[in-house]
Amino acid sequence: MLKVFLLLLLTLFSNSLALEISINGAKENHQKYSTLHIRDTDKFLCQKELDDFEATSKVICAFSKEPSQDIKKIQNDFFIVDTKIKNKTFFLIIKPFKKMKLVPVVFDLTKDKSVYSSEIKLSKHWMLIGYDEQIPFIKDEKYNEKAINFPFIMDTDTLPYVGGLDVEGKPVKVKQVEDIKEFIKIKNLYAKKDYERALDKIEDILIEYPNTLFKPEILFYKIKVFDKMDRNEGILKLSKVFLREYSSNDNIAEVLSLTAKAYANLGQGTNADYFFDRLFDEHPNSVYSKWGLLYKGDMLEDEGAVSKAVVYYERALNETNDIDVAVNAAFNLAKYNLNLFKKEKANEYISKILKAKPSFFKEHYNASRDLMEQFLEEKEYKSAADIAGALLNGQGKDDDDAEWLLRSQGVWLSKSENKIEALEPLKKYLKLYEYGLYLDEVQVAKDGLFFDESINDDNISKKLARYDELMELYKGDSIGDRAIYEKAKELNKNQLYKDALDMEDKLLKLDNTIYTDINQILQDAAVGFMKQSLEKRECNEVLVTSNKYKIVLSDEWDDGIYECAMQGSDYTLARKTSTKNLNSKNINHRKKWLYRHIKLDFATGNYSDVLQASKELISLVNFNKESEYLDIYRIIFDTYQRLEQNDNMLKAIADLEKLYGLNYKDIERYIAVMGIGVDKKDNTIVIKYAKDIMNLQNSSKSYSQSPYVEFSIYEAYIDIEEYNKALEVIKSLENIELKPKDRVRQKYLLGSVYTKLWRDEEANKAYDEVIKLDPNSAWAELAKSAKDISK
Repeated sequence: MLKVFLLLLLTLFSNSLALEISINGAKENHQKYSTLHIRDTDKFLCQKELDDFEATSKVICAFSKEPSQDIKKIQNDFFIVDTKIKNKTFFLIIKPFKKMKLVPVVFDLTKDKSVYSSEIKLSKHWMLIGYDEQIPFIKDEKYNEKAINFPFIMDTDTLPYVGGLDVEGKPVKVKQVEDIKEFIKIKNLYAKKDYERALDKIEDILIEYPNTLFKPEILFYKIKVFDKMDRNEGILKLSKVFLREYSSNDNIAEVLSLTAKAYANLGQGTNADYFFDRLFDEHPNSVYSKWGLLYKGDMLEDEGAVSKAVVYYERALNETNDIDVAVNAAFNLAKYNLNLFKKEKANEYISKILKAKPSFFKEHYNASRDLMEQFLEEKEYKSAADIAGALLNGQGKDDDDAEWLLRSQGVWLSKSENKIEALEPLKKYLKLYEYGLYLDEVQVAKDGLFFDESINDDNISKKLARYDELMELYKGDSIGDRAIYEKAKELNKNQLYKDALDMEDKLLKLDNTIYTDINQILQDAAVGFMKQSLEKRECNEVLVTSNKYKIVLSDEWDDGIYECAMQGSDYTLARKTSTKNLNSKNINHRKKWLYRHIKLDFATGNYSDVLQASKELISLVNFNKESEYLDIYRIIFDTYQRLEQNDNMLKAIADLEKLYGLNYKDIERYIAVMGIGVDKKDNTIVIKYAKDIMNLQNSSKSYSQSPYVEFSIYEAYIDIEEYNKALEVIKSLENIELKPKDRVRQKYLLGSVYTKLWRDEEANKAYDEVIKLDPNSAWAELAKSAKDISK
């Protein structure tokens, strides 16, 4: 019987749970099987679930306490172990790939002298057996439930016991899992950056547990500790062993990166390149491949190939999703760009680090201070101050460099474009260090923040933001009042007149003995805002501002004022503006204002003045089709229509037709003239203008005047006994959508004209349609009568 055991051991330690999961694999009669052991210090429940064929489909184990760390999914050829936490209960869920049996382990055959069949629900130890067809070593027989369960005594026949075996078939000795505890201590020391003690602990555990299952991880941590301690020779010695003995280990990519880095640090570029190539080729998607890009960039920079190094830094920044890689790359690129005087680019990289991981600067304190000084030399005060702030973050008042860093942050910001940001650190310094070394310098910097003439060329948005900050911080104080005054002047200076007017209430509260030109500031703002509103034709703003501040603008603004006054129905302002321009000696200027004055008179109902003034304008226009004032002829027609001067309307419509031809814009005017003909029973007028209207509608495919126009011309044709033309007109309505009552009338008129043309059959058909469409209408009664007469 051949047995080969493979052991996977997972133990979780916490104050509340000590859980051990182990998987063993072996063969029995050339058939593979596997056992899964689950142990805890407290009893716990494991329960199986059966499928429709009475086979175990799932086993669920429940624990009242949660583990101290996440458990990754575990599986082999027979089991898959998953976890779940619900309602503060921790569950292990085991599913078989083949067959599985659940057994509570109640007896220790190396100690207990008697055993018996045990049906228990809670145990500290459960075993699951995974197998193909036949379960090994166990006869799975059913016994009579009524049989007596006698214990089996083994006093004189204790079985020999062998624990877990390694891959060579040798026993695996686990000294109460002490090696696991020691390994966890190594990890904790490394996380605390206590590398000396971590190295001592590694040496101790390798001596005490030379065959520990955690040897690959311990060696890996030793390599990492050597890296932190810059012991490059030690890294190379260990990595050779690790790469040879544990080539499939999950940490191989990081070991390759640290090996390449160590060779690079020792100046062995060829050997470093070999491991860099392996790292990039074998693990292209690993985060340590991105770290490798940084290490290679450092190596190239040390060799003087700076431009090549930058390529690797940029690749690291652009290809990674890891923040630590990204900020390291950005730091190197900031240094490079600053050396090339590409200051904006360097500032961008510093901003990216501050946004992503500001603690990076404290983690690399000395390098960050060097870069900070370099930014200062280039007068890039904002970035220098930001780095100082990052280094200061978390420091106490009496910590080393804390006073100098706080002073530097405030003073440098006061020299930057971000002066408002300097106020907080400067005030904080004055509060914390009442007798500080840099007291005078900080006080001068703070005082210089307010109304410093040296910043007149600042970006307007930043200046206004600075004034707002001062107004808020020093509300009710002379500094706050000065900020209000200066902001209003700055707004006028930058033509932000509306914003200046919005400050009126604040400005009027200022002491007018100190600020003597407040009214002038408001007047300048009102004039400027009114001009801007005129340019944009924001007429409501124009009228409100004009009335409120009694603004009188020069003649050059009359066009806009007139248009806005007309739009806002402020006819007094419009008349005042137009009247003063009527006597202009410039003929073109006079024509424009004469036209506008006529429009104003028409709008206000001064029709006699319209007719009087239009005579002069018509004499100037004289039917010139290129004139921009041809619309005067339409105004004249509309005036005659308002005055109900029918004869003059007929003359005016003739002028319009002469100037514009048939124009859809005049269709309502043609309707009005046709209405004159209808009222006067003048069929000639009706027919002429009705035909014009129908032509306009057909050309535009718009039939807004139908069927009124068709019914009118129909009646005119009937009056002069032009029945065929009447028929043509009334039939044209067949293709036009009509209201039901109009359709009934159209059908009746169609029948009527057919009757007059002695086309009785078609007439009767039309009458039938009338009766069918609306049998109760007056038109239906007429249709019935017409049919009776024709019989």
